[in-house]
Amino acid sequence: MEIVIYIDGACVGNPGPGGWAAIMLTENKQKELFGGEKLTTNNRMELTAAIKALEYCSKHEEKQPSLKNIKIFTDSTYVKEGITVWIKSWEKNNWKTADKKNVKNVDLWKKLKELTLSNPVEWNWVKGHSEDPMNDLADKLAKRATPV
Repeated sequence: MEIVIYIDGACVGNPGPGGWAAIMLTENKQKELFGGEKLTTNNRMELTAAIKALEYCSKHEEKQPSLKNIKIFTDSTYVKEGITVWIKSWEKNNWKTADKKNVKNVDLWKKLKELTLSNPVEWNWVKGHSEDPMNDLADKLAKRATPV
C-alpha cells in the first residue's frame, strides 16, 4: 500500500509560537495530524511534521503490514535536502556543518533519520503557496495549530 504525506510547519516570529501539520493519504482515506509549541522555530516545526507523520506510520504499520511505499511532499528545501543529502556529511563530520559549526536541530535530525531506517521514504519538494491543494491545506493546518 502506498501512503502519500504532505507536511508543513509554521511560526509566528522565528523563534516564536509554531505549528506543524501532516496530511496522510491512503487509498480514499485522509488523516490529518497537527500540533504546536509555544516557543520554537519554523525549521523545527517542518521537521516535527515529518517525524510525527512517520511515527504515525510506524505505530499503525502492524495494523497495515503492507504499508511499504511512503512518499512525503514538503515545501521545505531544508527538510528535503537535509534528510537526502546533507545528513550524510553531518554524520560523517560528527554533526558539524561544512564550516565546522554545530548542526542545528540535531535532536530532530537524528530522530528523523532513525524513522527513515524502518520506513524507506521517497522525499519530494513542492513549491509552497503555489495552489497545490494538499500543500495549501497542510499550511493552513500548521498555522491553525500555532498557539497564539
